[in-house]
Amino acid sequence: MSELPLAPTKRILNNAGATRLSADAADLFASVIEEYGMIVAKQATKLAHHAGRKTVRADDIKLAMK
Repeated sequence: MSELPLAPTKRILNNAGATRLSADAADLFASVIEEYGMIVAKQATKLAHHAGRKTVRADDIKLAMK
């Protein structure tokens, strides 16, 4: 089970066009989002440290997503 609440992940899937959604699918999607978010967060943190900062900025996150 992921740390993310299921309601927002269900909304994302619904906004993407899913009309029906199983509980397992919502839980798995939340886990996928969390895993991808962790990858981006780690890379953004490395970029901030490389720039000599402790603060992660939006630009770090944008660059980490590329």
